[in-house]
Amino acid sequence: MSAGDVKHDYHLVNPSPWPLVGSAAAVVMALGGVIWMKGLFGLPKHDPWIFFLGLAGVLFTMAAWWRDVTIEANQGDHTPVVSIGLRYGMIMFIASEVMFFVAWFWAFFDASLFAGEAHQLSRVEFTGGHWPPKGIEVLDPWHLPLYNTVILLLSGTTVTWAHHALLHGDRKGLVRGLLLTVLLGVLFSFVQGYEYAHAPFDFKNSIYGATFFMATGFHGFHVLVGTIFLLVCLLRALRGDFTPKQHFGFEAAAWYWHFVDVVWLFLFAFIYVIFGGAVGGHG
Repeated sequence: MSAGDVKHDYHLVNPSPWPLVGSAAAVVMALGGVIWMKGLFGLPKHDPWIFFLGLAGVLFTMAAWWRDVTIEANQGDHTPVVSIGLRYGMIMFIASEVMFFVAWFWAFFDASLFAGEAHQLSRVEFTGGHWPPKGIEVLDPWHLPLYNTVILLLSGTTVTWAHHALLHGDRKGLVRGLLLTVLLGVLFSFVQGYEYAHAPFDFKNSIYGATFFMATGFHGFHVLVGTIFLLVCLLRALRGDFTPKQHFGFEAAAWYWHFVDVVWLFLFAFIYVIFGGAVGGHG
């Protein structure tokens, strides 16, 4: 259906196989995860191939489905009413991500604020009754974590620059801003990987390490996803996609990236500095 065929504000999508394919792939991935960790249906645990088969199906579905949505946008199917619905959907998705991180912050705060809580099974055994736990050498927040904070804050300015350039029809500025943002996202990931490789504590057998790596690790995963999101937008911009009036794909990526920035500021302030041992703690 072409843009000239649209007679109303509500776009009805064409029949699509991706909801069914994506659901089947998600089931395979979930069962594969259980088999990998616990074993199932007579299959031994530590056998990851079913999980990765399902993961490949999920990734393929995401790429193909989003490709179809991009085609719909380019042929004019996304009317103003449809665009509002897409924006509401992205806002709800980011809200769900906020609650996801609330869970990890809650776990860290519960362990740090109530390190000597006797009602929590083995809490004192793992913390020694104080936070950071005895024997834990914490990371210096004013070294690599501060460096990564500057990187993400700078990336927030470059993606805003790209958005401003797009709104004013400056495609060179759009491309340059997106390119810089993607490079800064890659740099952040490399710095965090280096920090993890040289961390003085482990994930296992440490409530400090477990809560630290889960919170910062999932944020690092979101940075990776956001970097890929922006890379796709960069490739689309080079292809000539996006106009000052229609560029929801880029807006969604920018919103997601700003969300990642804000989460990192909370991580840096609370997990690295205030409750990480840099303020009033000990190693």
